[in-house]
Amino acid sequence: MEIAKVMEHFKFEELKGSTLMRKEPVGVCGLITPWNWPMNQVVAKVAPALAAGCTMVLKPSEFAPLYSYLFAQILDEAGVPPGVFNLVSGDGPTDGAAISAHPDVAMVSFTGSTRAGVAVAQVAAPTVKRATQELGGKSANIILDDADLEKAVKQGVQECFRNTGQSCNAPTRMLIPRSKTAASVAAAKQAAEAAKVGDPFAEDFNVGPLANKAQFEKVQRLIHKGIEEGVKLVAGGPGHPDGLTKGYFVKPTVFADVDNEMTIAREEIFGPVLCMIPYEDEDDAVRIANGSLYGLSGFVTAGNLERARRVAKRIRAGNVHINGARVDFSGCFGGYKQSGNGREWGEAGLEEFLELKTIFGYASVAK
Repeated sequence: MEIAKVMEHFKFEELKGSTLMRKEPVGVCGLITPWNWPMNQVVAKVAPALAAGCTMVLKPSEFAPLYSYLFAQILDEAGVPPGVFNLVSGDGPTDGAAISAHPDVAMVSFTGSTRAGVAVAQVAAPTVKRATQELGGKSANIILDDADLEKAVKQGVQECFRNTGQSCNAPTRMLIPRSKTAASVAAAKQAAEAAKVGDPFAEDFNVGPLANKAQFEKVQRLIHKGIEEGVKLVAGGPGHPDGLTKGYFVKPTVFADVDNEMTIAREEIFGPVLCMIPYEDEDDAVRIANGSLYGLSGFVTAGNLERARRVAKRIRAGNVHINGARVDFSGCFGGYKQSGNGREWGEAGLEEFLELKTIFGYASVAK
């Protein structure tokens, strides 16, 4: 566990001359987690809160509470004292709002949609508590013209469809060189049609159903919106996949020749739907990537590593992946703009649960 590694070297007190810089637990924390990646999101909040010395109230999503029940049992069996970790079940408008507004809660850490994150911040504001938010995303995947095009496109499609597209950091906007549009679209079409939708417990399938009816209806509405806006449908489309008339299964969908101002390029769809956007040159690619209300993640693929590094530094996002690099939990996770504020994982994630106190004259200094 990365938080254990952080604790090996983390300094809760540091003397600077005669002044002591001391990091103390923020207090009671309200932790509100989503239905996608439920255990990951719970641990990403509970572990640093415990390490910081905080007590907490966790409210998991009403659509995915069972992971949290199991996690509560694990903490109890591990000997966490009563009252340190508390689990409350319920929905966001009722129980989430009550936690966020409570005057004895010193901090609320929320992961979910930007709409819900705004509501949490508004409810928390009167008590001037700290509110950290990991919210929505519409991440751009820039494939530069010196990359292995077919490989990069197919990997981008697979990453977009991972977890049935229900990931806030999914690379849902694929930016491709305009001069290589035809080849890029052909590769994406092939990858999308190769995706197998079905039982997620079966080995032969790699795209499962969406989480619930509301999410299914939202994805269908936005696929129809893309068609209404005149976008070129390359693969998939509305309705259920062939042979799957029951359940919340959707067709892995790819749109080509998308304009960055279109609805499907701006709204977080949260399903296996990819928008392919052509760009003219490197500057244009960066402009399009940054032309979003969101700024959670970014992806850059290039043949020249130094070029990829240069472009990555220009992307206004809290996380950028170069050439398919996976996440590193010793780093941190969080977004710019309407993707939220604050960070999780690593040392930065621990510090979110700490208050910084300065004690002047703590030590005598020889004159």
